[in-house]
Amino acid sequence: MSDIFEKVIKNMGPLGAHIKEAHGYFTFPKLEGEIGPRMVFNGKEKLNWSLNNYLGLANHPEVRKVDAEAAAQYGMAYPMGARMMSGNSNPHEQLERELAAFVGKEDSILLNFGYQGVVSVIDAMVNRHDVIVYDAESHACIVDGVRLHMGNRFMFKHNDLGSFDKQMQHATKLVEKTGGGILVITEGVFGMSGNQGNLKGIIAFKEKYSFRLFVDDAHGFGTMGKTGAGTAEEQGVTEGVDLLFSTFAKSMASIGAFVAGPKIILNYLRYNLRSQIYAKSLPMPLVVGALKRLDLIRTQPQLKENLWTIVNALQSNLKNAGFNIGSTSTPVTPVVLSGTMAEATHLTFDLRENYDIFCSIVVYPVIPKGIIILRLIPTAVHTLADVEHTIKAFTEIKENLAAGKYNEEKLVNAALS
Repeated sequence: MSDIFEKVIKNMGPLGAHIKEAHGYFTFPKLEGEIGPRMVFNGKEKLNWSLNNYLGLANHPEVRKVDAEAAAQYGMAYPMGARMMSGNSNPHEQLERELAAFVGKEDSILLNFGYQGVVSVIDAMVNRHDVIVYDAESHACIVDGVRLHMGNRFMFKHNDLGSFDKQMQHATKLVEKTGGGILVITEGVFGMSGNQGNLKGIIAFKEKYSFRLFVDDAHGFGTMGKTGAGTAEEQGVTEGVDLLFSTFAKSMASIGAFVAGPKIILNYLRYNLRSQIYAKSLPMPLVVGALKRLDLIRTQPQLKENLWTIVNALQSNLKNAGFNIGSTSTPVTPVVLSGTMAEATHLTFDLRENYDIFCSIVVYPVIPKGIIILRLIPTAVHTLADVEHTIKAFTEIKENLAAGKYNEEKLVNAALS
């Protein structure tokens, strides 16, 4: 017999293994000051490309005013209790109606958190007789929801309709035996690569197969489509998406989430989503604040226009400078480089300390060894001057990497000692 604590201590996980060297700087960093393009890190102001504040609503004066007034009026406790028992309110129901109308669905349900919400929706929608078919690059919340599924699941290669067709053949044969149904899950915008999920292509398969489509559009809501209603609107397939999910943590710059779809299915979820039945209702200030944020998304199209001005400038200038940004067609901007874990560490330090740029860095085990991704999230409140500074810095960083500068461990050791 072994001790569980002893087992954990011996294996802290692929990221936890580096806790001594990384914690507080490369992992769990502290960004201080008002949320925006410039924040303080490690005692110095940095140009910040790491926050999902797409539309700049985090510090929008109207949003801040409503948030403060709602907090003063209601506090964070009201309404007390789960929605089903004692935590319902008119503003909660109003927000659900307005969200549903905005994304072109009959109804919606508020969820406390995005991750929790996706896991819970998957759990409620399928039983052991059903089959899940999902994209290989799905977010962790989808992967973990699929892991909870007691039935079978098939994974198709990322945005590969040939692979999707093959997995649907397997799934269809299986449900013919079990009597179950098929739930297909993908994303509107993939948060690492910036690729759009091929919703239009998947929906076309409804002529060949019987399935329901659940789309996580966390990064698409507010940023994609003519009105900002998301990737389904962008691709003209709103009706073909059966269940549409988004979080408030991206374009809405808040906490919470929602799932939208047919009213009868949403009523089923109201009475069967364990994460909502057994959890406190979303606090009123967050609901009132979300109503204001949604109103701004609907009535101030310049927010999305400003975002795309920065997106287009950033991505076009990166391409012109010879950088590989993959096939992104959304605001998510990955800059793909080649290098070791050690080089990634030193490169990041140089970027933060000597160029005053803070962005997220992605390495193994999230992506394959030998690859470094610098992930940039442009926002409506960045400027073209921010873009110009970043292109200049990245060009020099790329040259330093090619010259082997980041093999010199003294770069990091001097700062972290």
